[in-house]
Amino acid sequence: MGYSVLKNALIFMYYAVPLLGRIGVVMSIGQADDYFPEERDGLLQLRDFINSTSNLHGNWTGPPCHKNGSRWAGIGCRNGHVIHLVLEGYQLTGSLPQTPFLGGMTFLRKLSFRNNSIRGPLPSLKNLLYLERVFLSRNSFSGSIPSEYTDLPRLTKLELQHNSLTGSIPPFDQPTLTSLNVSHNRLAGRIPSNQVLDRFPKSSYDHNSALCGKPLGIPCSVTPPHPHSRTANRKTKGTLETWRLALIAACAAGLVAFLVMLVFLCYYRKVRGKDAKGDQSGKGYTGIEEKKRHRSENADDPERMVKLEFFDKNRPVFDSDDLLRASAKVMGKGKLGTTYRATLESGSAVVVKRIKETSAWSNKDFVQQMQQLGSMRHENLVEIISFYYEEEKLVIYEFIPHGSLFELLHDRCSSVIDNRGVGRVPLNWTARLSIIKEIAEGLTFLHQSLPSHTVPHANLKSSNVLIQRDGLKLHSKLTDFGLLPLLTPRKSFENLAVGKTPEFSQGKNLTYKADVYCFGIILLEVITGKNPDEMSRGSGGMFDDLSDWVRSAVNSDCLTDVLDVEILSAREDRDDMLRLVEMALECTDVTPAKRPKMSEFLRRIEEMEQLNKQTGDAITRPTPVSSDPVFQIQPDIEEPYLAGFHFEEAGFLETSAEQSAPRRSRLNYVFKRNP
Repeated sequence: MGYSVLKNALIFMYYAVPLLGRIGVVMSIGQADDYFPEERDGLLQLRDFINSTSNLHGNWTGPPCHKNGSRWAGIGCRNGHVIHLVLEGYQLTGSLPQTPFLGGMTFLRKLSFRNNSIRGPLPSLKNLLYLERVFLSRNSFSGSIPSEYTDLPRLTKLELQHNSLTGSIPPFDQPTLTSLNVSHNRLAGRIPSNQVLDRFPKSSYDHNSALCGKPLGIPCSVTPPHPHSRTANRKTKGTLETWRLALIAACAAGLVAFLVMLVFLCYYRKVRGKDAKGDQSGKGYTGIEEKKRHRSENADDPERMVKLEFFDKNRPVFDSDDLLRASAKVMGKGKLGTTYRATLESGSAVVVKRIKETSAWSNKDFVQQMQQLGSMRHENLVEIISFYYEEEKLVIYEFIPHGSLFELLHDRCSSVIDNRGVGRVPLNWTARLSIIKEIAEGLTFLHQSLPSHTVPHANLKSSNVLIQRDGLKLHSKLTDFGLLPLLTPRKSFENLAVGKTPEFSQGKNLTYKADVYCFGIILLEVITGKNPDEMSRGSGGMFDDLSDWVRSAVNSDCLTDVLDVEILSAREDRDDMLRLVEMALECTDVTPAKRPKMSEFLRRIEEMEQLNKQTGDAITRPTPVSSDPVFQIQPDIEEPYLAGFHFEEAGFLETSAEQSAPRRSRLNYVFKRNP
């Protein structure tokens, strides 16, 4: 019997062990293959085809996804699928694979290659039914816009500006499309007229010299006449030629007489001007001639010339003379310096910031910093147009006309204790959530684009979040970013937003997590409607900042008490509000290591967005704004010096006291160089 049992055991082992081995192999493969091979193959095609200084070959190894995370740079995953492919500012060169390498990523929602140097045709996006956002701007793409882009059923944003695209614009008609930009290309022909394309502004199509249509206000040329009509035209050509010659002769005679009278008139005015010149003094025509003479003398002296470096070669450039003649108004005096709004004679406006405390930096260091910052482009960053680096340091930004988030939340003109005016226009929850998300997108881009900066923004606060109004929507743009390396010593950091972080007050080293803390304070400011500065001053020392007050309310089970009264009525969004309060408290944790990365925060808010879409309550509905004036204009503040310039009243440009118009109560100023 013992022999029989032993025999059966041996037979079982002979057949069972290989079977168990095969099962183990299958299980191990299943565990390792926590991704979809067709998605990985497409990404590897891209990795092997494109050139990058970011070492994608070393980073893109192994599975691209593990559940909802990824170790691959620029890759976002959910449930093992690639949903985000974002390689912004990775210094990518070369062209993309000609094969449809994205075709296997059927759940892809966001694609971004902006701010690189990729050339060749645009990628194929066929069969990407879940794709919502496509950002391919600021590259060197050429060729036409693929017509298959009109077949993307969920497309919401498409950015193709600043490339070398040719051909015509396809007839996009997706009702989901809320943002389109094809400006600064070589597109030609008529812009298709439909309800979708007609609603985008002129700036979406600008700087395509051969483009015409309703959005640009440029009528398209009439179709050439039929060949049969040319025969009839030849019959009348001889008669018209005779009349044309007679008309030219008459015009020539009249022109000669007009020129003679014009020369005589100019000579007469010149003589009178010399006679009157000796009787005038101070602010008259003599002043204008003196300024012109002063500028012409300095034009040959390179040490006296204003050096303006421009980043966008397609933007209209202004020179030092334009800046000298610009009217200026002080917009505010912040921790980094004084900010002016300068209106050029052309009518366009720019913002000029005079930076303080940069004496320790050489011109070379300043130029290197500004060239790095000026080359960055993102829809949620204020564009740096130019800079100046002689006697003082100036940074010239694009002008955003609709104020800041601080003004939008607090109505700065009111004296009420909560800083809310009687005529205030409430800001609803949908608008606030859209603003929060765009701030997160801009800050995430900064953290990815400035890895060498200790704190990429360093001065993030609601007054440095500018608001741009586009019809019924509000867009957020961050400003004052990237200037921390210009400040020395460390004591000067206390003037910035990062100076209010716990690690700074404890004397610890700052990291990018200081930006996350400042973002968390803005997040709480948006949710509570409270002014962070007033909370810290008005608490009698009980709370260090706004996050301490919110934590106290949470610990007392009074979480709903922290919500702004303007959004309490949105009961269906209450869960999102409370969830964001919780996320904001994570961002403002005293320990920097416990704060989330901005990319992680953005991923979580996008998950909220997807969840709301599934329940029919989209997170990014258009932001309604009232036609009532929300933003108040400050009175002008005199500022005597701006980087080697001093100010004089605009009346200085009047030719005489008798000819001058009555002076307005508000003063404008012009830039004039200091003697």
